[in-house]
Parts: sequence; structure tokens; C-alpha cells
Amino acid sequence: MRTITVDERRARLATRHHLAQTTDRALTVAADMVGLHSSDPATVYLSARARVTSFQVSDLEAALYEDRSLVRVLGMRRTLWVAPTESVSQIHNSSTVKIAVPELKRLAQMVEAAEVAEDGAAWYRQVSEKTMKSIRARKDGVAAGDLTKDVPELREQFIFYKADGSIMGRSGASTRVLFALASEGRVIRARPRGSWLSGQYRWAAIENWLGVPIPNQPRDLAQPELLGRWLYSFGPATETDIAWWTGWTKSDVRAALARVGAVQVDIETGSAYLLADDLEPVQLHAPWVAFLPSLDPTTMGWKERGWYLGRHGTLLFDRNGNAGATIWWEGRIVGGWSQRPGGGVVYRLLEDVGTDASAAMEREAEALEKWLGGTTVTARFRSPLDKQLAGSAAK
Repeated sequence: MRTITVDERRARLATRHHLAQTTDRALTVAADMVGLHSSDPATVYLSARARVTSFQVSDLEAALYEDRSLVRVLGMRRTLWVAPTESVSQIHNSSTVKIAVPELKRLAQMVEAAEVAEDGAAWYRQVSEKTMKSIRARKDGVAAGDLTKDVPELREQFIFYKADGSIMGRSGASTRVLFALASEGRVIRARPRGSWLSGQYRWAAIENWLGVPIPNQPRDLAQPELLGRWLYSFGPATETDIAWWTGWTKSDVRAALARVGAVQVDIETGSAYLLADDLEPVQLHAPWVAFLPSLDPTTMGWKERGWYLGRHGTLLFDRNGNAGATIWWEGRIVGGWSQRPGGGVVYRLLEDVGTDASAAMEREAEALEKWLGGTTVTARFRSPLDKQLAGSAAK
């Protein structure tokens, strides 16, 4: 059985995630990584900036909103991704379709619990069709706030109560209905109302935005296709890694592994999987440094992270498992970064990396600060180290 060392895993990560050597297009990065995390609007831009030569915000905006070679879609683990248009069917049919049924059931329960309607499912059918009619009338998308003018039912508020009767939280009907429509593959997030940091997206009908509805594909075909692409970029990976990243059941994972013809290899913690035609050794000799944003797809790529995260998890991940902004050196995380008010980049190393690495990190921090040009990015999910750095920088 082939053994993949930690050094080789790090070499694979460096080359296949475009971190040791940048590429020339965001589309290439998104395709090779199966998608870029977009739950935090800024993440996809900062992830692309770390991997694309001379990257500018306008490059990604052109791909997303003008030629539409990239799209922002709901996918694996109920997460928002930026992925190539040609991958939408694969992502939707392998992963997103499993979200729709429980999401519609949950929404119907919310409607009934809030006493908005006695039959929550019937309420959704009626409201969703009125919503789709309004969205289809605006081919380049419409903001949720404008939709409520056409569909007043979207103004409803669902209130959640604790056992003691106090209010636990609220959820707007527009948010829930649009999420449900996205899980069904009927709508897509279009251009935001604000800057590249904004998460206030307009909504467009899939057929208006892409020209055609999402094609149906059997899940048992879509899942191995997606897994094969992912294993090339993220393998070797364990069953636990795969199930976590995809959000699939273990039985789904095993069926897809068998169908794609993956083979077992030895890694530092036991057995993992690679594609059968990807067993040739991968080596990397040039040192590299990267400042990656919170929720970057490399940092979030595996469930079992010891081989690149070390003991830094409690400082660099929040309690819900969301990664903060990280500093990488030769395939492992060695620190984290944040910003001062006004955009200055501040960082802290969590281990001794030597003078050459430290100098390279200082240069990269300066390059990142220059690229940001005074823009301050505040992560949606902030790690303990991010909070510490931002707090100390503000004093």
C-alpha cells in the first residue's frame, strides 16, 4: 500500500491549491478547488487574491456578473460557494438537493408555529410561486426588500421561543423563502447591492441568470463526479474528511468512493483515499508563504487537520469550527492575521519559523496591505486570535 507522508501531503496542497505558484485566472482556482467559500462575502476575493497573479476585485466581479463563468451557489454542507457555471449541476444534484426536503419541512413548521397559516406547506407553495413571478420579471436580479412590495407575505416574521417562553430569535419570511428556493435550485444570488464586502445580494431566476434551468442528474452519478474532482485537489483524505466536507452520509461517501475507483493509502493517522491514477510522488522544493482569509477553502478542506494545523486550533477556529485568517508556511499554519482600523495588516506567529520565513511573511503582509488599499475586512466568524489582534491594534 502506498504511503503518503505529511511532507507529501503538504506538497500536494501547495501545488494543487495554487499556493506555491499562482495562476492567471480566478476561474482556474475555483475549478481546481471545486469551489471557493463565499459564506463570508470577502473570503472569495481574498482567497482568489492569494492564488491569482495580479488579482483585482474587478476580475472576479466580471466572472461572476458579466460573463457569468462563475456563479454563487448553495452547495455542500448548506454552505455558499463560488464555483464554475459548468459545475452547478454537479454540485446541486450531488449535495444541494438533499437540503431542500428538510428545509421545506422546517419552513412549513415555522409558518404554522408563528400562526401565519394553518398549512405551512401550502403557504410556501403559494408564496414561492408569487416570489418566482416577481423574480423572473427582473432578469438581472432583485433585492429581497423590493420583492416584499410584490409579495407582502415575505414581510412576515417568524419568532422562536425558549422553553421558558422568552424570545430566542427571529427569522424573516423573505430570508427563509429565498433560501428554500435556492435549495430547490430555482434562484441564485446575483450582484450584491453594495461593494464586494456586501452580503445583501439580489436574487435572479436560474434560467434568467444562466440561460437554462439546472439539469437533473442522478445523485449516484453526480456524487462520484464531484468526489473525483475533490480527491485530486484534496486527497489523500479519510472517510471522515470526505463526509465532513461534502455533508454526505457515510454510506453516500463509501458508494461514491467505490464508484470513482478510489484506492486506500497510508497516512500519518491511518488509512485514507486517493484516485487510482494519482499515486505518483509529488514533491515541492521552493518555500512559500500565504496569508489566507477566514473560511478559506484550504484551511476548511479537511476535518482531521493535525497535519497542517498543529496545536493552533483553539486560537484560529471559533467554537463552531469556523476558521479565522491564517498564515501558512510550506504547507502548515504558523500564525494568524487581522487588520487595524483603516486597513493596516497585523499578524502574530505562533511558532518559530526562522529569519527567512519571517522576512517572507513581512513582505507578504505589506503586499496584502497594499492590495487592500485601506479597506478593512471584518470576518463574519472571528477567531480568538483575530479578536486579540484587532483589539490590540485598536489601542
